[in-house]
Amino acid sequence: MSQIIELDKFKIPLGGQDVELQQIDHAAGGMSLLRIRIREAKRFTIFDVDPVTAKAWGETMIKWAEAQTAKTDGE
Repeated sequence: MSQIIELDKFKIPLGGQDVELQQIDHAAGGMSLLRIRIREAKRFTIFDVDPVTAKAWGETMIKWAEAQTAKTDGE
């Protein structure tokens, strides 16, 4: 059986989606995965992401957020 470790949980303000971030450790071993669960009403979207992909995704999101903040600060 896999072990699931809750990392974070939050609601997207504009769309109202519930997002859960979890670490999945499989009983058989191997790499840990980041599970991203997005709930929109009754529909769920689930991604199990490897560490390399999670890092690339996170870095891209940070760059985008910083650029948006810079635009707002510059106005």
